[in-house]
Amino acid sequence: MKKTLMLSALALMSTSAIALASTVTVVTSFPRDLTDPFKAAFEEAHPEYTLEVVSRNTNASVAYLQETRSANTTDLFWASAPDAFEVLKSEGLLARVEINAEGIPDVIGSYPINDPDGHYYGFAASGYGIMYNTRYAAANDLPVATEWHDLMRPEYNGHVAMSSPSRSGTTHLTVETLLQGEGWEQGWATWKWISGNMNTVTERSFGVPDAVNSGSTGFGIVIDFFGLASAASGFPVELVYPSVTAIVPANIGILENAPNEDGARAFVEFVLSPAGQQVLLNPAIMRLPVNPAAYDNAPEGFPNPFTPEFAPGAIVFDVDVSGARYNLVNSLFDVMITYRMNDLRAAVTAVQRAEAQHADGANEEALALIAEARALIEALPITEEESLDPSFTGVFQVSRASPDVEVVGRQAEVEQAWDSFAVRNYAEAVQLANTAAGMR
Repeated sequence: MKKTLMLSALALMSTSAIALASTVTVVTSFPRDLTDPFKAAFEEAHPEYTLEVVSRNTNASVAYLQETRSANTTDLFWASAPDAFEVLKSEGLLARVEINAEGIPDVIGSYPINDPDGHYYGFAASGYGIMYNTRYAAANDLPVATEWHDLMRPEYNGHVAMSSPSRSGTTHLTVETLLQGEGWEQGWATWKWISGNMNTVTERSFGVPDAVNSGSTGFGIVIDFFGLASAASGFPVELVYPSVTAIVPANIGILENAPNEDGARAFVEFVLSPAGQQVLLNPAIMRLPVNPAAYDNAPEGFPNPFTPEFAPGAIVFDVDVSGARYNLVNSLFDVMITYRMNDLRAAVTAVQRAEAQHADGANEEALALIAEARALIEALPITEEESLDPSFTGVFQVSRASPDVEVVGRQAEVEQAWDSFAVRNYAEAVQLANTAAGMR
């Protein structure tokens, strides 16, 4: 009897070990529209493995992997934001592995596709742009916005949507792209004037294409595949790449001490294989492959980042700069924009109204007040030098991966000072603009 029980226990343990070995666990920010086709294709190609997908936004994923490092149960991290991978790499959370990536070049534009040290690999290219609903634009008599600065104009007031960079790694990249492409001060000024025209800031990045697809808003700031997939699915939408954009890879990396490193390696190699790259062209996905040969089977008119005409003005994105001030930029955006949206909208709308009142430029006193109001809206509580100072950026340890995250200590003190700065400036800008508007 004892022998029978022991044999049964050993058999059960063996079965459990086999089940554990066959499961590949990936933490990802990607929606099921992307993960489901890859899961099906991978499991068909590798029936010995089962892909378990754990869905979290990018910042929540990074926090989760940091918190669970001492008892890691995750094999892979899969997301769009290269700076998030740099954060994990710098903390020793990503394994250094050699992957078969035949046919994939070293760079896309001027950006390395893979981490030079082998800690993560690019599997798709991403650009950042403006997605718009063609019917909405026509019904509201709005011109097509092709540049970021177009969305600053008063006719777009109430017609723009964006997600919060603290809860969306792709939005963070878009914000950082303008900060690098236009410079710290001008980049933030652009974001403030655009944000003053927004009717919503969504908690997740896919909330923006949903709003544009449904026609609840006209223009959305998105990573390109949202617009491309929506258009391929039959929604009345188009995507444009502004001249200031960045072409960077979306990545996948194996966790240090992954429970199933062999299965993780098999999944990475499948994603980078010709069969995996073709999955990216699924109409529900429509991401840009990193293997140039995949474009031979792409739909007509599908953008190809390996051609000279694709986004010729794309900036050279500095992932080290972005990674160094990742939490700081997210906090600054939230304090000045996300959590003060009503104040910012009121200030921007007041200035737009005053400028319309004095479009002829005849009243110099009114124009001076408007200029002062604009300067108050655009003012920043810190310099670019401070944003790159490790002793200051190190203050920002908490990322608002979810709305109920509490910020404490020195970070809370700094953010409170920023908030007071923003509230005071926006209120004063409203008063000055209203005074100017009342002048004749």
